[in-house]
Amino acid sequence: MKAYRVSGTAPFGSQRQPFSYDVPAANADAATEKVYSTLGSRHRIMRRKIAIDSVGEIDPRTSTEPVVLSTFREEIAAKGGTIAPVAEEE
Repeated sequence: MKAYRVSGTAPFGSQRQPFSYDVPAANADAATEKVYSTLGSRHRIMRRKIAIDSVGEIDPRTSTEPVVLSTFREEIAAKGGTIAPVAEEE
């Protein structure tokens, strides 16, 4: 398993908006499929309306997505923790 960042644009409401998802997957095709599935189930967007611009492998420590942090928990701990900045509450 590797962590991937999938970016693109999709119609959310009446406008096309950019999106970026971090997902754990075996390869880039599986990551793309997971994003299609997620957007389709959560937002009822058809696959042909989703434009994926880039799919790239990332270091799991740079992600803030809970599913990525959970999947790579041991690897992140072994390397010294996350790199991503933690947002502070006001």
